[in-house]
Amino acid sequence: MFTASETSVIALILLVALGILTWGFYRAKPFGKVGILAWLQSVVLMAPWLLFFGLFAAGIYLNLAAILLLLVVSTGLYIFLGRQLRAAGQDVLLREKAAKMMQANQDSQQAPAEKSPEVTESDNGKGKTELLGIKQPIPIPEQDLKVIQGIFGIDTFFATDTIPYQEGAIFKGNLRGEAEATHNRLSAALKERLGDRYRLFMIENPEGKPTIVVLPSSNDPKTSTLSQKLLAVILLVATITTCLETAGFFLGFDFYNNLSRINEVLPIAVGILVILAAHEIGHWVMAKRHNVRLSFPYFIPAWQLGSFGAITRFESILPNRKVMFDIALAGPAAGGIVSLLMLIVGLTLSHEGSFFQVPAQFFQGSILVGTLAKVILGSALQKPLVDVHPLTVIGWLGLVITALNTMPAGQLDGGRIVHAIYGRKIASRVTLATFIFLAIAAFANPIAIYWAIIILFLQRDLERPSLNEITEPDDARAALGLLALFLMITALIPLTPGIAGRLGIGGANNLF
Repeated sequence: MFTASETSVIALILLVALGILTWGFYRAKPFGKVGILAWLQSVVLMAPWLLFFGLFAAGIYLNLAAILLLLVVSTGLYIFLGRQLRAAGQDVLLREKAAKMMQANQDSQQAPAEKSPEVTESDNGKGKTELLGIKQPIPIPEQDLKVIQGIFGIDTFFATDTIPYQEGAIFKGNLRGEAEATHNRLSAALKERLGDRYRLFMIENPEGKPTIVVLPSSNDPKTSTLSQKLLAVILLVATITTCLETAGFFLGFDFYNNLSRINEVLPIAVGILVILAAHEIGHWVMAKRHNVRLSFPYFIPAWQLGSFGAITRFESILPNRKVMFDIALAGPAAGGIVSLLMLIVGLTLSHEGSFFQVPAQFFQGSILVGTLAKVILGSALQKPLVDVHPLTVIGWLGLVITALNTMPAGQLDGGRIVHAIYGRKIASRVTLATFIFLAIAAFANPIAIYWAIIILFLQRDLERPSLNEITEPDDARAALGLLALFLMITALIPLTPGIAGRLGIGGANNLF
């Protein structure tokens, strides 16, 4: 049975979730059909969690197949509602555009036509730039600035103001077409007239309106220097040493005091390194597909897990948020699939007398691992010590490493995924929430504080904007990203003693 404290926690989770949904409904209602559809998407995403915890509180327990079915149905409904939402949003935009055109026609009939001022050499470099509201000198050469201003139009982006920004300029105005198509047209026109000398960014300003920023290509990310590449090699060697140390720890001895036992630690250390390599290869393959350069991976050695993963920088400007999503997800997907396969194969090969003996509480450290272990090992988990195949331990370590890198913070893979799906503003808020979560978790697990420090000093900042920061990834990508975040949570959050007891993990008297 659940303890009173566990029942209270579950009840609190359900109340908070219902409160969020109710608040979201009243926020969405004034926006009509579009708002309600967006709210329903939130309901669909939270439904599996609400159902899972609600049934647990009622004493009904779902097996793995039922949980996966819930996720599949939720994902399908999310994609369907997303398509309906986009269609409804297009209808609203068309009506607004039609209303603006009618208003413009009425204004043109009421006001006398005025001749547009011409730009002449006697304007001393002003003319059109003055009309666009320039208050300060623009760092871009005057001739280039005129060419850039010439790519805008009433059917793409109608520029109304020009403001200096770093070594380039910000162009405020009104977006007159679909964001992705407009950005492609403007970028192609800029490249045709000025080659690769400038980059055109389409971003949202603080008021949430599309804005164009043009910067010289000299501001592009720099490739890694020789010293940085050397640092990456040094960190790789250090990570190999910590993987060997971690393997020795799980075998019950200090490897560096027993170097002659290298044959015992090598399989586990190699298994961890294979998972790390799969993660980085996933990033590299997807980056190559999108013609994006990546830096060498800077592995982070950690004796607790062998490694915390790696830091990888983009050495190219990303064309859009879809590409950011694809590259960010590819690493955790590859590493997570390899880890999950190792875990499942390891559990399947486990039998009485297997190489490893781990306490049953080992399987209480993760909802995902505990549920899979219950499905495959069954009543064997009721013993105080459980015999498992080494792949079980390697797979579990790989899932933890993958999950840590999928946390939604800064430039971690999870932070990039949230940035790609929801934009910079939401990603910034989620990063702060992740730091708060890690601070709380640090009271129970020291790994949380180590990871929080690493993120704070090395990866707290969001990724630089892509060229097209306006267009969101499609619903299928959004659903995959949310599924990855869901699996990250289930891999990191432990089972409470009450739930573990219900699953029959760690005691002969527990019932499933």
